[in-house]
Amino acid sequence: MPKMAPPSILTVVFLSSLLSCYFLCFISPVSSASALVRKDIYRISCGAASNQTDSEGRVWIGDASISASGNSYLNLNAGKDVSASSSTQNTQLPDNTPYLNARIFTSPATYSFPVSPGRHWIRLYFYPFGFSPFIASDAVVTVQTDTYALMQNVNLSYVMDATNVVFIFKEFSVNVTGNFLTLNFIPGSSRNAYAMVNGIEISSMPDDMYENTLLTVSIGNSIPYPLPGTALETMFRLNVAGQTILESADPLGRLWSNDMEYLVGARQGTADSVSNSVTYGKLDNFTAPQDVYNTARSMTNDNALNLQFNLTWNFSVDANFTYYVRLHFCELEYDQMNMRVFDIYMNKQMAFPQYDVVAATGGEFIATVLDFALLYSPGDEPTLEIGLYPNITSKPSYYNAILNGVEIFKLNDTTGNLQGPPPAPRPSPNLPASPSTKGSSSHKIVKIVGGAAGAVAVMAALGIIAFCFCCRRKASGGRSPSWLPLPNPGVNSHSTVSKVSTTSRKTVGSYVSSVPSSNSRYFSFPEILEMTNNFDDTRVIGVGGFGKVYKGTLEDGTTVAVKRGNPTSEQGVTEFQTEIVLLSKLRHRHLVSLIGFCEDDSEMILVYDYMANGPLRGHLYGAGLPSLSWKQRLDICIGAAKGLHYLHTGAAHGIIHRDVKTTNILLDENFVAKVSDFGLSKTGPSLDHTHVSTAVKGSFGYLDPEYFRRQQLTEKSDVYSFGVVLLEVLCARPAINPTLPREQVNMAEWAMHWQKKGMLDQIIDPYLVGKISKESLKKFGETAEKCLAESGLDRPTMGDILWNLEYALQLHETSAEKEMDTSNPRVKEINVKVVPEVELSETDVKKMETSHNSAMFSEDSDETSASAVFSQLVNPQGR
Repeated sequence: MPKMAPPSILTVVFLSSLLSCYFLCFISPVSSASALVRKDIYRISCGAASNQTDSEGRVWIGDASISASGNSYLNLNAGKDVSASSSTQNTQLPDNTPYLNARIFTSPATYSFPVSPGRHWIRLYFYPFGFSPFIASDAVVTVQTDTYALMQNVNLSYVMDATNVVFIFKEFSVNVTGNFLTLNFIPGSSRNAYAMVNGIEISSMPDDMYENTLLTVSIGNSIPYPLPGTALETMFRLNVAGQTILESADPLGRLWSNDMEYLVGARQGTADSVSNSVTYGKLDNFTAPQDVYNTARSMTNDNALNLQFNLTWNFSVDANFTYYVRLHFCELEYDQMNMRVFDIYMNKQMAFPQYDVVAATGGEFIATVLDFALLYSPGDEPTLEIGLYPNITSKPSYYNAILNGVEIFKLNDTTGNLQGPPPAPRPSPNLPASPSTKGSSSHKIVKIVGGAAGAVAVMAALGIIAFCFCCRRKASGGRSPSWLPLPNPGVNSHSTVSKVSTTSRKTVGSYVSSVPSSNSRYFSFPEILEMTNNFDDTRVIGVGGFGKVYKGTLEDGTTVAVKRGNPTSEQGVTEFQTEIVLLSKLRHRHLVSLIGFCEDDSEMILVYDYMANGPLRGHLYGAGLPSLSWKQRLDICIGAAKGLHYLHTGAAHGIIHRDVKTTNILLDENFVAKVSDFGLSKTGPSLDHTHVSTAVKGSFGYLDPEYFRRQQLTEKSDVYSFGVVLLEVLCARPAINPTLPREQVNMAEWAMHWQKKGMLDQIIDPYLVGKISKESLKKFGETAEKCLAESGLDRPTMGDILWNLEYALQLHETSAEKEMDTSNPRVKEINVKVVPEVELSETDVKKMETSHNSAMFSEDSDETSASAVFSQLVNPQGR
């Protein structure tokens, strides 16, 4: 990334003088009080006629409600607004409230809130949905206060598509000088444009929360910023190396996201976590939640290794603005100075040299922050990079660095505007250029000669490739390899176009399509457009890390799922290739089948079987769907286990899924479970290796801690993740829920606490109370506990897990006693003779493996009969 040119001396003097004038005009006294008093709090569910409560227990007032003074918050032209609602349950939304209601404006309208003077948060929620006669793509919004332009002519659907999100959330901080805060919503200027909003949140905040004087990167000194007269837009707020912190867990209602998607490079350091009480030192205790300072990302304990890399985060921003960057620090390991010293860079420029957290705070477990200003000119690269480099000149004990949290804010420009340029559009099909009627004959000759030369080169290359391929087939006896290697992104039989996304800084475009065989079909882009009705937003059935998923229809009427890659997504070339390579070769009843793909014109599109009942998670909690019976849940777990067992054993070296979770287990119309999303999958280790060394990827809450610590991936990493899935199925709650008390946040840890006490039944899904046989629950809990063993060597194989789950199902189905256990009414006592587990001979183990192994490419090979050794499962009444 090119460096920003340092400002000239005249520029520095001008900026300093100008900002000093602003500072003298707007400066306010700094308060040292740490008591937090939120005078004003409004949560408005727009378009709703009555109050609503979200999943965090917060009450949202319908904007048609009348305030105590008898005045509505909403002022508009009569007949120029519509209350809209949607009944569609989109599992990608964080909550139904306030997203499933909206207020639509066809002329300018104003919300007016009585407030106390001072700085306030403004949070806006947008989720445009189809509501006749309004089309989602016509939602074009401008939002202004009396002083600032927060959003200018924003096409919501366009931004959502370009940035690969299903909703838009905006947060601003403005200083209110009067007794009312007004928000003006103005429709776009195009013919059918309308403005809309789903939710508005207004809350007061401490006036002195952010500094009036910032250390300016590249200038090297502190200059004043007129923050009392400046609006800020929150661009990023990260809990570094920690879990997402929801609004209800923050005293100021802020959302803190995880930092993984912004990290640059394969070496991402280590995640540190402590349970010690953190003190705030000179900071107010609402500067950030305790959880931000209890977790941190640092480097390794190897000084030599640390000198070879650095911790770097990269963010997409808008040029021509100034950014306020706040870094949060808390030393969690060292209690003396000069033990960990590092340099802080921003956009490759020194921001702070030789920073020592202990020297800054006076000890460990004490929070502190550093505040910077970063100025951008119109021609600057639209990225903001933060880099931490070990400092060696101070000769610290450890060449290391640490960071706990990041906040990045955009400051309004001199006109009061905060709106940057629209994001880059998704690459569209390249239409053939019409022949030009102008141009010299020499230009035409050059084009003809160049085209002929290119054609010759292509033919020569194809000849060489064909010759090498024939030689290879001859050397191998004319047999095709049983497992094709990953495609080479430099060769493409359809297109060789490659583009670089300036947002994600990843190469995207067209890729090799020679891998799929008759198991998958190649679709042209016009065919994709036809089956998805031009990617109609109403057909979106989900959004993942790769892109949006649409419901489509083939020419024969078959319903399919069409996943379209987003070039700005963190997933791209590698994931696209992996899905095609794996799913084109794998066929199994419990794996989602790839029907085909498209790579025309830089597109990355995959077409799958349509799974009518969607992800397993939606049937456990959050989506309002009917609860599953215990038998259904066991059947689903067994199906998923069969799919994973096939992955681990069906290929030469096995396949490790690497992202096993309830959203990647899909259910068809008959609730048959199928494992999906193989973008992160890796081929397992060869016979002379025990693991695959690779960068840590996966989902928090499901990630194998051993893999996270050692970056060594094994099949047992999938086993750990599957253990979390089992508990999620049993307890019907998320793997991580930061809104719960600390001991309950991590479901796996919380459930294992009860399992080891023999009281797992105390935390099961209330729907299952009294509907699970005692022995079945016991076997299920023991299976999950073994999956979550600290060491991978102590975890069972997927074949062992499959046997145990089938056993738990048999125990449940053969329950004869329907009365409740009087000593424990949460589970049923069964009156059967349980056959004890026996030690198996090598021959018996081979029989069991044969029973569960699937032949390569077999569609229904998992439906095998039980071996003679386990015949008691067929008739578990005893022998």
